[in-house]
Amino acid sequence: MLRYWKDHLRGKPYHISALYVVDLVKFKRMAAGDSLRAIYDQLSADPNSLSNLDQDLPNYAQHQIPIFSLPQEWLWCESWCSDESKAEAKTIDLCNNPKHKEPKLDMAKRVISGDLFPESWLQLDAEVKAAEAAYELASD
Repeated sequence: MLRYWKDHLRGKPYHISALYVVDLVKFKRMAAGDSLRAIYDQLSADPNSLSNLDQDLPNYAQHQIPIFSLPQEWLWCESWCSDESKAEAKTIDLCNNPKHKEPKLDMAKRVISGDLFPESWLQLDAEVKAAEAAYELASD
């Protein structure tokens, strides 16, 4: 697979991030949405394509639509970022880590915790559950 991307990208970088900043005026002017839909339609016919949509689609599209990766701190992910770099993270991706087979909520409780966060995920989850329970009581 590595050889495939090397040949396809022809020297362009492989973008791993699922986070992009878009200049909507330029995006509309160049009809980038139409291009992305056409590329998606073409790729979706192959069951082996788009297994990782947030990476496959932009990497295929970058020959038609200019794409530039954001610095790593814009999207921290446990799979490819160090624990030390989490302090600089602007966003956290709860991506599936092949080393840990765990449900997303368990992962969120583990990853989104500690000194960096004023509230723990457990506190936020408890607030949501309490609000849901109050809503259900009010609805009855």
